Amino acid sequence: MKPGLSLRMSQHLALTPQLQQSIRLLQLSTLELTQEVEQMLDENPFLERTDEEAPQEAFGLDQSDTRVSLGDRVSESASESGGDDGPGDDSGEAVTDVADNWDGDGSVEMRPDDSEWGGDAGARQNKGDDSADAVDLARSLGSLTDFLHRQALSLRLSEIDRAALRFLIESLNDDGYLSDSLPELAESLAGSDDLAQLEELVHRFTVALGLLQSLEPVGVGARDLAECLRIQLKALLQDDPTHATLQAALKVCAQPMALLAKRDFKRLAGLTGESEALIKAAIPWIARLEPKPGRPFVQAEQNIIVPDVIVTPLRKTGAPQFRIQLNPDVMPKLRVHEIYANALRGGKGESHAGLQQRLQEARWFIKNIQQRFDTILRVSSAIVDRQKNFLLQGELAMRPLVLREIADELGLHESTISRVTTAKYMATPQGTFELKYFFGSGLGTDSGNAASSTAVRALIKQFVVAEKPAKPLSDNQISEMLKEQGIDCARRTVAKYREALKIAPANLRKTL
Repeated sequence: MKPGLSLRMSQHLALTPQLQQSIRLLQLSTLELTQEVEQMLDENPFLERTDEEAPQEAFGLDQSDTRVSLGDRVSESASESGGDDGPGDDSGEAVTDVADNWDGDGSVEMRPDDSEWGGDAGARQNKGDDSADAVDLARSLGSLTDFLHRQALSLRLSEIDRAALRFLIESLNDDGYLSDSLPELAESLAGSDDLAQLEELVHRFTVALGLLQSLEPVGVGARDLAECLRIQLKALLQDDPTHATLQAALKVCAQPMALLAKRDFKRLAGLTGESEALIKAAIPWIARLEPKPGRPFVQAEQNIIVPDVIVTPLRKTGAPQFRIQLNPDVMPKLRVHEIYANALRGGKGESHAGLQQRLQEARWFIKNIQQRFDTILRVSSAIVDRQKNFLLQGELAMRPLVLREIADELGLHESTISRVTTAKYMATPQGTFELKYFFGSGLGTDSGNAASSTAVRALIKQFVVAEKPAKPLSDNQISEMLKEQGIDCARRTVAKYREALKIAPANLRKTL
């Protein structure tokens, strides 16, 4: 082959760093956005945070709320910004070329868009202090191991027994169970070579286990659920040793737990030698016991959801209306540092080129954050317009909705709608939900319309709540009941929705 030169023309899509950042900010959650803002504040000297209340002069977001009417859609629209949707230009085509630097325009003059963005937003969400703080309650109790160690100090033990008890306490899991067997714990300390030493350690651990199971909370140190329940029942029997129902409950907990889960009273009565009536009377006592003694001490993180959008009803005569607002608590208040920007005015040469680039980067960051919230507000407004019946009546009034429907109305790509609805939350009169919650497939009905899968799940839940405990509804029966309501839902679909609702099958819900 001969070497040669050729000239070809082709088209390809290039994502500038500004557009890449706009798309990335759009898909971030509130927490991730906060971290991104903090990082940018640390890295860019031209970006500053302000707590001052100033009028919103940024890039066309004239109002931070819209209204949706049930009759006619009354839209005090948030920045119908000329059809340039930023992230909405994501067409899904392959990216073949990506720019690798920020191109500053060389301007260092102060612009109107250098003013604070996010300083003046809609009404703030009311934050009540009525709810109990589970985290503070857990912290007040301290950890389970510390609580047990303090009790162990009051016991008169030898050094070896105290060390064995301490080792067992440190080996408990968060639920208060001893998940490893005593021989395994002994082998982890002494190895498997010296059998005599292993036997001695197992003996010491056996004595220490009895001491551990005598401490508070009752049931701590159990190896499994059955033992945990038996320990608690024995503690109750110490106050009333002749209590027949408690004695029957203790016998029930000595049997396989599967029989108790299935409420197989007949087999339990045969295995325990008690009457079925007494077994049934013992079940409520078992239900009152704590299956996880360490639960009050677990300092689990409290997942607090901060909504990005707040929907509130407007009390007016006529058709109900809703007001859709951005939550000002999640909107960062940023602006370009005026002193630093003015210091660059008239600057020339390579020494200022890098600073001009950083100034342009700060401006684009503020604009992209504004674009993010603008898009969230527009999508939320379109969702409320379609799901207004849900806001008034609840899950049963949810209508089917797909991403394409919102994308077509707003002139955005489906991938943009997907980014907007992921990890973004809306506070409504019915509760706080992720934006994705309002989307769902539809099931056919006799009327030719479609019923939302969310509404069907709510209907299944109602059927189960109203069923007779002695004769629970099977999946087939629920499917037939839905057909009577005009909803075509197969048995397997009912089973899938039931499992999603964490509802046990009919044989486990049966109570005689």
